Amino acid sequence: MESKPRKITEAQKRAHQNYMEKFVEVKVRMTPERRAEIQAHAKEMGESATAFINRAIDEAMERDQAEGKKHPPQ
Repeated sequence: MESKPRKITEAQKRAHQNYMEKFVEVKVRMTPERRAEIQAHAKEMGESATAFINRAIDEAMERDQAEGKKHPPQ
């Protein structure tokens, strides 16, 4: 059974646009195999790949701070 495409209202489009304005996109280059590995791991953890990547970044930053590491001056 085929499902019909969901119609999106103008209000939904505006709400989505307002939501997305709060974020920026960051591109990361990796092999397709690495991407699949990350996606599979995130799924096993019950989270999206984006949520997993953000969690990994947060944990690395917390660990670095706890170890007294400082970022180099820019």
